[in-house]
Amino acid sequence: MSVEVLDGATIRGFVEDRRAFQRLVRERFEELDTDHDGLLCYAEMVKELEKLRVFETHFGVDVKSDHDEISGVYKLMFKQFDHNANGSVDFEEFEAETKNMMLAMANGLGFLPVQMVLEQDSFLMRAVEGESMTFKVAAA
Repeated sequence: MSVEVLDGATIRGFVEDRRAFQRLVRERFEELDTDHDGLLCYAEMVKELEKLRVFETHFGVDVKSDHDEISGVYKLMFKQFDHNANGSVDFEEFEAETKNMMLAMANGLGFLPVQMVLEQDSFLMRAVEGESMTFKVAAA
C-alpha cells in the first residue's frame, strides 16, 4: 500500500488509454477465472470481493458485519456485471462494468486532487502509475 495523489483526470486518462486499460482488465479477469473457462461465476467473483473486505472494516478497523446483508450486496454487484443475466460474466461484460465503475469514481472525484491509500496492484494504483509514466515521457 502507498499514499498517492489522484483526481478524476488521472482515472479518466487511464481508462482512455485503451490498450493499457484492457491489458490490466484482462490480467485481473484471468486471475479471477480460476477454472480457466473464460467466464466468471458468482463464486469466483465473491472470492475477490471478500478479499477486499470493504464491508468488514471501517477506516482499517474490523467491524461486526451482517453476513446476510453482505451476501445480498455481493449478489447485487454480481448482477451489475452480468449484463445479459445468464449467471456468468464474460470478459466483455467485466471490462464494460469495470470501465463504468472507474468512470463513476472519476466523476465523483472531479478535478480536485485527493490523497488516497492504494493497494499496489489496484486499478487506481495503475492509473496513478500510468499518469506518472506520461509525465516522465512528456518531460523527456
